[in-house]
Amino acid sequence: MVCGAASFNGGKTAVTGQCEISWFSALCDDDYEFLGVPDPMLRSSWEHCRDIVLTAETGGFDNILLPSGYALGIDTTAFAAAIATLVRRIRLLMAVRVGESWPPQLARQIATIDRTLGGRLTVNIISSEMPGESLPSAPRYARTVEVMKILKTMLNGEPLDHDGEFWKLKLDPPRVGTVSGKCPPLYFGGLSPDARDAAAQGCDVYLMWPDREEAVRDIIADMRARAASYGRTLRFGYRAHVIVRDTEDEARAYARRLLSKLDAETGAAIRQKSLDSTSVGVTAQAALRDAADDEGFVEDGLWTGIGRARSGCGAAIVGDPDQVLAKLRRYQDMGIEAFILSGYPHQAEADLFARHVLPRIAHGPLT
Repeated sequence: MVCGAASFNGGKTAVTGQCEISWFSALCDDDYEFLGVPDPMLRSSWEHCRDIVLTAETGGFDNILLPSGYALGIDTTAFAAAIATLVRRIRLLMAVRVGESWPPQLARQIATIDRTLGGRLTVNIISSEMPGESLPSAPRYARTVEVMKILKTMLNGEPLDHDGEFWKLKLDPPRVGTVSGKCPPLYFGGLSPDARDAAAQGCDVYLMWPDREEAVRDIIADMRARAASYGRTLRFGYRAHVIVRDTEDEARAYARRLLSKLDAETGAAIRQKSLDSTSVGVTAQAALRDAADDEGFVEDGLWTGIGRARSGCGAAIVGDPDQVLAKLRRYQDMGIEAFILSGYPHQAEADLFARHVLPRIAHGPLT
């Protein structure tokens, strides 16, 4: 499946390819009506996050990211196992913090949840530390590469004979494997040289956070070259927020409303809560925000205001349905095959995107 170009013709959309369109369930206490203002109704809970997933499934999204944070929100693996019994079509993109996992047990958990889903599990690898530890970048990403190799071996149904720096394991694969008999696709992101090299070696879908279009092109070119040096190819995904309204003025007005109750001190405190608040990727998002105009736009349709109250993915595609579609189409032309989108509040914005944009773009799960 390859995403292709799309063009407008008499108000209709002609699309020559398709891509995966995913939404986001706010498991990590990251849902607001007004950024930075906690709302008890939007706190991470089984009920609230369940409803976001079910809204995304009803709306027609292909996949949904279930994020993971040690200190925030609710446990991702437990949530994925529970929600897997309720969904019938949508895939789950389960984030796993590999620094907190023993890889053979993680393989068993992945296989079991994939079975519960009927084969619709995908995995977002996070190169985390163990809470309380401080591991330098190079060994932390080397450990992540080992995890990806172990998972692929065991979930491909092969015996494991692994003699690595972090694990020395000789084990049979889990008795319960995935529905496909293969390891689910591994999604992974990171901007540092160590992160990029780890992705080139082990992941299937390389994820990017928002950036200027020329920077996105450069990152894709770099990652293709890195993967080729290992005899591999990668697919590419783009993680961004989105605000779509009937008109551009309405979309921009909603962006201003999101920030209308945020002060700088509260925003900084929210950003510092994240365990990755000093990463290269987060630093790049801050630089993007610093380069924006007085309204927070760094280029047409890309608004950086989200990052004032969020560590990590900190920009939104903002505009009317035609403008949002055109922006997504330009990313597709660069080689993006998967989009992971979100908005505040997540359930309401999922419904808006599903009604105004999703029917006008050819999409389906990555195969």
